[in-house]
Amino acid sequence: MEAALYGPRGFYRRPEGPAGHFRTSVHASPLFADAVARLLCRVDEALDHPDEIAFVDLGAGRGELTAGVLAALPVNVAARARACAVERAGRPEGLDPRVEWLDRAPAGVTGLLFANEWLDNVPLDVAEVAPDGVVRHVLVGDDGTESLGAPVAGRDAEWLARWWPLAPEPGLRAEIGRSRDEAWEGAAATLTRGLAVAVDYAHDRAGRPPFGTLTGFRAGRETAPVPDGTCDITAHVALDACAPPGATLLTQRAALRALGVSGGRPPLSLASGDPAAYVQALTRAGEAAELTAAGGLGDFGWLLQPKGIPDPLGT
Repeated sequence: MEAALYGPRGFYRRPEGPAGHFRTSVHASPLFADAVARLLCRVDEALDHPDEIAFVDLGAGRGELTAGVLAALPVNVAARARACAVERAGRPEGLDPRVEWLDRAPAGVTGLLFANEWLDNVPLDVAEVAPDGVVRHVLVGDDGTESLGAPVAGRDAEWLARWWPLAPEPGLRAEIGRSRDEAWEGAAATLTRGLAVAVDYAHDRAGRPPFGTLTGFRAGRETAPVPDGTCDITAHVALDACAPPGATLLTQRAALRALGVSGGRPPLSLASGDPAAYVQALTRAGEAAELTAAGGLGDFGWLLQPKGIPDPLGT
């Protein structure tokens, strides 16, 4: 998974970038970047307006969210903002020159670290209950052919027992999220003060899918997760396992509504008084509805982890 996504010929090195294959909240509407900009302003206020306020976009794709947040910030915040896009691929042409392009999150920053659909691409191992009832690692060849390997043991077995226990029924699967927990812990540790946020499609211990979620995406279509670099390889995130004490878990729908994103239709009276404004408001309402929709983007999980400040959403 590591080589297929991030190796020299990996999926995330491809020139078209993630937007050429799937749609995220960032691509769905500029309302998402606007909401994140408002969240950064709330963090700035909670920090009492420091000389520098950082926005760190972890897993930045081609910098779309970073640029959108910068564009949406009030002048007094933008003047103090340090915008960092963190991505293993090279810097795209035409990106706002104010954006720093980094291959790892900078240490010792104060502000907002935001990881939108990053954890789902942190490589992990898959486990399956074998016919003999033993939980074993799933091995995969270059062509996607799978076989069962050695029993899961040690810290991986401990993680499964705590966060994704498997009944002794052959064929049941789990995705061992310990690597995601450690990746998130390391990312959040780069903040001196502020807020770390992870946004992803997620599940909790009470609702783990019995056969896992590992899959692939290519050109907008779901496909087999063949690790040859031609498709995204992704799995839902056990966000509850990533969350330390003091963190908050909520849906994207709740988070965006707390940040002022609503899918309510504009009043019909606006259509007669200002038709252009009505059409524009109707478009925004449709985009907001997509971002907060049940059964879609609105069901994504948000993990909010404040450091030295109150929860800016008041959840």
